[in-house]
Amino acid sequence: MSGLKNIDLNLLKVFLTLMEEQNVSRAAEALSVSQPAVSGMLNRLRQNLNDPLFVRSQRGIVPTVRAQALAGPVRRILDELDTALQPDDFDPQKVSMTLNVAVTDYSLNTVITPLLPRFRELAPELKIACHWLNESTLAEKMERGELDLALVTPETTPLDLKSRLLFEEHYVWVMRQAHPLAEAAPDVTTFCQAGHAIVSYNGGAFSGITDEKLRELGLSRNVVLSVPGFFVLLDMVRTSDLFAVVPARIARQVPDLKVLPLPVDVPGFAKYLVWHGRTHHSPVHGWIREAFRL
Repeated sequence: MSGLKNIDLNLLKVFLTLMEEQNVSRAAEALSVSQPAVSGMLNRLRQNLNDPLFVRSQRGIVPTVRAQALAGPVRRILDELDTALQPDDFDPQKVSMTLNVAVTDYSLNTVITPLLPRFRELAPELKIACHWLNESTLAEKMERGELDLALVTPETTPLDLKSRLLFEEHYVWVMRQAHPLAEAAPDVTTFCQAGHAIVSYNGGAFSGITDEKLRELGLSRNVVLSVPGFFVLLDMVRTSDLFAVVPARIARQVPDLKVLPLPVDVPGFAKYLVWHGRTHHSPVHGWIREAFRL
């Protein structure tokens, strides 16, 4: 108990800010206090918890194993306290917090990017930290308070998380405007003529749902390039003679592409916003979720 009795909420807030910034100077700036003040509060935490919590690195500081273990519970405690003290009718202009969102490159560009001006206008003090989505750790990180929201498909949504449909998406066929086959008939024969590039988030895959649908027709395509993200893929397509099958929303964001309907019936997907029950009744988080409407 000696480690708890001398720890106040300000120390916990400093701890979380240091976890986020991993730099004493940046943490001091984020907290609007002096660097010596942050160093002093960190020393108090170290004494009370009998652990260095952070050690120096070339780029700043890195958390110890103990600090990493404490981060989730501390964040959850402060979130729950903030929710309990939040008035039912609050002003978004005064919301000052960091929103942690798990994304893919697709959802970063089709959801976060178009919504950013809205958040900057309505909640200028809100910070948004985007993290690459890891499906295997999503539920655990949400439970620990390391993530507040995630942008996922239903297939990757843990059952114990709350969710809301944002939109449904379909796939299109893209090539560069000056492709040698740009004026050919946009049919399955043309589709299978050129080399293809695909996205493989886990790396190294050379087939997907499009190939399954082609096999049902007794056809195949020649996939020659596999990359880990859609915008890298589209840049490759824009500067080569490769074809690709991509979500329509991102195809519209890249210039110099010819966009065609798919000559095979490939099912699209739905994009969902998901969150943990710990923030479900929070007025702040409720307002943020409502703002996630496209």
